[in-house]
Amino acid sequence: MIVTLNGSPEELPDGAQLSDLLAVHGHTTAARGIAIALNGAVVRRADWAAQALDDGDAVELLVAVQGG
Repeated sequence: MIVTLNGSPEELPDGAQLSDLLAVHGHTTAARGIAIALNGAVVRRADWAAQALDDGDAVELLVAVQGG
């Protein structure tokens, strides 16, 4: 299936979950400083592990960085 991640197409296996997408990009559901929106709605951290993705979904992954 194809989802859009931060405006770019991303291919994932059918049945993939949000946690799978995070893992592909080196993050876990326990990572801090991350916010996720799915199709324009914020997904609570508690729901990341069980949130299924569908073909055509739009995901915004925001990672806070610190530094100067």
